Amino acid sequence: MSVNNHDKRDIISIAKRLAGLGLTLVATHGTAAVLRMSGLEVEELAMVQEGTRPNIVDRMKNGQIAFLINTPSGRRCRPFEISIRATAVRLGVPLVTTLSGAAAVVLGLEEMARGALDVRSLQEYQQDLAVRQN
Repeated sequence: MSVNNHDKRDIISIAKRLAGLGLTLVATHGTAAVLRMSGLEVEELAMVQEGTRPNIVDRMKNGQIAFLINTPSGRRCRPFEISIRATAVRLGVPLVTTLSGAAAVVLGLEEMARGALDVRSLQEYQQDLAVRQN
């Protein structure tokens, strides 16, 4: 996970649900700090632009990332954001770039874990998500 500052507070509930599914959380420094403050265990990775290794691109290439949440940091994608997303697409790593998309994926994962996955409209899933968040 690597989310922009605007999304940091809202990523906490999504991260808690992912951890509840038994997934290991990996995040960049700022996102990791927010998640730790909320009581979550998280492995911290260097940001691509820091030049330190391993970073998220390295971990994807090594097959160590199963799902990626990366929200843009501004109107224009920065080169490192493009690199992360291009690598994810090339390697077939599922990637979401919005918190609503991440929440929908987590809802699907939770349904799969319960063995209750069925076909419904996006509006029905959004309604379920709104009920769960309240």
